[in-house]
Amino acid sequence: MNIVLFYHSLASDWNHGNAHFLRGVANELQERGHAVRVYEESSNWSLSNLINDHGTEKAREFRIHYPKLMPHFYKKGDINLKAILNGADLVIVHEWNYHDLITEIGALKEEMGYKLLFHDTHHRAVSEIDSMSRYDFSNYDGALVFGNVLKKIYDEKKWFPDTWTWHEAADTTLFKPYPCAEKEGDLVWVGNWGDGERTEELMQFLIEPVKQLRLKAKVYGVRYPEEALKALQEAGIEYGGYLPNYKVPEVFSKYKVTVHVPRGPYVKTLPGIPTIRPFEAMACGIPLISAPWQDAEGLFTADEDLLMVKDTDEMVGALQAVLLDDGLAEKLKISAHRCITSRHTCAHRVNELEDIVNELGIAKALVYPNKIEQEYE
Repeated sequence: MNIVLFYHSLASDWNHGNAHFLRGVANELQERGHAVRVYEESSNWSLSNLINDHGTEKAREFRIHYPKLMPHFYKKGDINLKAILNGADLVIVHEWNYHDLITEIGALKEEMGYKLLFHDTHHRAVSEIDSMSRYDFSNYDGALVFGNVLKKIYDEKKWFPDTWTWHEAADTTLFKPYPCAEKEGDLVWVGNWGDGERTEELMQFLIEPVKQLRLKAKVYGVRYPEEALKALQEAGIEYGGYLPNYKVPEVFSKYKVTVHVPRGPYVKTLPGIPTIRPFEAMACGIPLISAPWQDAEGLFTADEDLLMVKDTDEMVGALQAVLLDDGLAEKLKISAHRCITSRHTCAHRVNELEDIVNELGIAKALVYPNKIEQEYE
């Protein structure tokens, strides 16, 4: 297929956790023989912040790890969509794009003849309903959303003719266990502070347990306010600042355990959606302990793939157990890695995507190029 993807950013992962999944999917599509072109606004929010904080060289660094991914940049309001979309079989538009672009791509669909999907990887359908309602989806074939609860909301709103659950997943070509002869510390956490969406939870499930156990811990992420940095310092936690997503596997290999602290909107209004972080940790083979969230879709198996705790005391106990019991730590690592590689890789999600677009009417010879070639070998 000739596939055109409109992403908020492929080049930057600054406060943009979805970049991992988007990069992994684009890379997997290319590996299967599809022609993939990715477009992003040159002054997009994530990339602008990355360049402002760390310079253009850091922004180009991702290409070392994804050499085949070369996004095309455009200026907002200055884009020749007809030229870009000419010959496209499939177009996917990520939900961080601006309203006019989403409308214009939809308006050209009938003339240009492509299939058109919207891709939602956020909680705006419940947290920013007015903004979502202003999108013009009238010419779209359907939406890809990253949880069944979100699919239900989309179906109730009747925004699209069809909606499919398309969970995020790990790019296991990059996110995998790394050998490490000697650990640098006990606990590491990778995540952004969260715009007030999980401040209390971070204190309860990360900072206070580390403080009580006097663990050697390090936290990576951006947008940490002064009060957050002060809380880390008081707990004896080192702050590492921005960590490029592609360096996460190497960092995980240097620590004994990590935790997952979901943002409030996912716990309260979008149960069943864990976001990308647990997929990353489990793919890398580091024991994972999670603050409470409802795994409504059975993505993982509690007490086998990860440990789930309800409060600070349980987190303290679980951390002690994993750090003191090598057998338990190894069991969690093996089970988690097996779970991801058997069910939750970007390759699995591309399988699902290919089936969806074949269902929409794109010919099998285009949808499954490698399979068709194998049939005639």
